[in-house]
Amino acid sequence: MLVKEKIGNLELFAINNRNIDYVLLDWHETNKRILTKKTVLGREVSMKFLNDRPQLGVGDIIYEDDFGLIAVDINECDAIVIRPRSMYEVAAVCYEIGNKHLPLFYQEDEILVAFDGPLFDLLTKGGYAVEKAGRKLMAPLKTTVSPHSSSTSLFNRIIKLTTDPE
Repeated sequence: MLVKEKIGNLELFAINNRNIDYVLLDWHETNKRILTKKTVLGREVSMKFLNDRPQLGVGDIIYEDDFGLIAVDINECDAIVIRPRSMYEVAAVCYEIGNKHLPLFYQEDEILVAFDGPLFDLLTKGGYAVEKAGRKLMAPLKTTVSPHSSSTSLFNRIIKLTTDPE
């Protein structure tokens, strides 16, 4: 079956007693434009999003018919879970992760990044509150760090919070 677009999300969609089958994606597959996977029930799904990167998330519906829906779920993976104790730590941790060009996630007051041994060791030795745990990495932060940008980026807002006198 060929899928070319997202139809909606389970939270806002009339399911009407239809069966829901799931296609399970790893966090790094959620923005792929072309991908072939099998659903939990064994149906092959080819996704070809030709216009934009889809940024699929939990509950996104990619197929429907009279009898069922196919929705997206994201596999849990090993992640570095960081719980900063101050705004300074938020800035420092985000800087270290950004230096490694790794995608950063923010969910339920935790900073998350896919597990990377050297980064975990670096953050641990730096005295930050980190742990390795299973998490669904669902929505990477999108930032624009550019000195020529007219809008205020997330990085600039963090720096402002950590350098403004109280």
